[in-house]
Amino acid sequence: MRRRTVLATALLAAVATPGTARAADPGPSVTPTGTTTLDPQAIFFVSYDGLVNNNSFQKNGLLTYKGYQYAVWYTADRNAVVGRRPLGSSTWSTVKVGHTLRYNDSHNVISMGVSRVDGRLHLNMDSHSDGFTYVKSAAGLMDNPGGLSWATSRFGAPQSTLDGLALTSQFTYPQFIATPEGRLQLSYRVGISGNGRNALAEYDGTTWTALGEWTSSTGTYSSEHGSSTARNMYLHGIDYDRDGRLHSFFTWREQNGAVMCNGGGITNHDTGYVYSDDRGRTWRNNAGTVVGTTGGSDRVAVTDAGLVVDPLNPDHSLMNQESQSTDSAGRPHAIISYVPGRFGQCTTNYVADRTANGRAFHVRRNASGTWQKTEIPVPLNSSQRTKLVLDKYDNAYAVFPFGRIAGASKASGYTDWTLLYDGAGLNAFGEVVIDETRVAQDHVLSVMYQVRSTGTTPSALRVVDFRLPV
Repeated sequence: MRRRTVLATALLAAVATPGTARAADPGPSVTPTGTTTLDPQAIFFVSYDGLVNNNSFQKNGLLTYKGYQYAVWYTADRNAVVGRRPLGSSTWSTVKVGHTLRYNDSHNVISMGVSRVDGRLHLNMDSHSDGFTYVKSAAGLMDNPGGLSWATSRFGAPQSTLDGLALTSQFTYPQFIATPEGRLQLSYRVGISGNGRNALAEYDGTTWTALGEWTSSTGTYSSEHGSSTARNMYLHGIDYDRDGRLHSFFTWREQNGAVMCNGGGITNHDTGYVYSDDRGRTWRNNAGTVVGTTGGSDRVAVTDAGLVVDPLNPDHSLMNQESQSTDSAGRPHAIISYVPGRFGQCTTNYVADRTANGRAFHVRRNASGTWQKTEIPVPLNSSQRTKLVLDKYDNAYAVFPFGRIAGASKASGYTDWTLLYDGAGLNAFGEVVIDETRVAQDHVLSVMYQVRSTGTTPSALRVVDFRLPV
């Protein structure tokens, strides 16, 4: 009897107190709030179908920390610069860091990272299977931006090592990752396309340490067309979630073109996933089995079981280094793109075929641990990459080439993808850079893009801001 009375009282209270039910979470939306110009005449040249100031693997070309936003790029006279602004300001202050771009190669991007343990800004730049340039700021610069001047003197001299730590003579794709404790890690590739390994280094506020390589380039991969015995793993990202798990989606690129149906395609195949619960020291597949140890003899290899979460052969021009994120529950999400089979089973020109028929897909692991994939009904119209963002409500946003934005709601199970912003008026060249760090801080999506140009005529580099649901 007492149990019934308690239940009845609770029901009456709910009826008698209207408006107490939790409102449904809002769906995805983007509201443009302004555009600022970083550089009216930034360097422009097309290389590997992309630009050196806007490339998908540029982590981070744009970031937010303690109320200020930071951006990096090369000027028309090839100087590497860093800009900053207080959030909400339309004015960027810039400094040169003492380095000039060596080659017209779009791989040679500038990437930023912040070591919270000592408040430094770190830059790694200008590398494609060769040496790199490293610059770091004075300690504390990032902790007191309002009280410390923004000047070249705040940065140390450019180095060809990490404070004396020489990593490799074949270095590419620097990506800084902040650990939950405030240390800073650097992900990079050793070797070359089709024959390379991923590796990590770590900065503790005093010293850089090489943790070592964690992927393998060896082993045999066979398709219906032929075999390959060398490759590299291309990361879609490498990111910690709020609970400290390190996630990474990837695709493999084979060295031997014999695995393809046609030499005009690209040897990328399969979407894989691994994670680490010990700050990148050991790596596990989706089932939780250890498949590699950083710096050890057993590394993540194409022959390991349980890596592939979305199988695809090398005949569909699958793109490498697309995008990933994790939601509020720590579940991994990724964007991948390729030419679906309905357009044919053999791409013969990956740029032309992706531009004509390429589609992006949202891959994610649901609450039951099952992997799901949804095609985003927005044609790529480009050979290039799409970026992924999740807002505070776990709604998903795909930021396409040319600055177009599509969204899908968590409530729908990410099945209601629709175009939210068509990029009209931006005149963006192609790929864009997003501020991965700002969304969680003030629910604003910042997108850095470069205005379309021709040849080597410099063009404007800009940041457009969008308000997300709050």
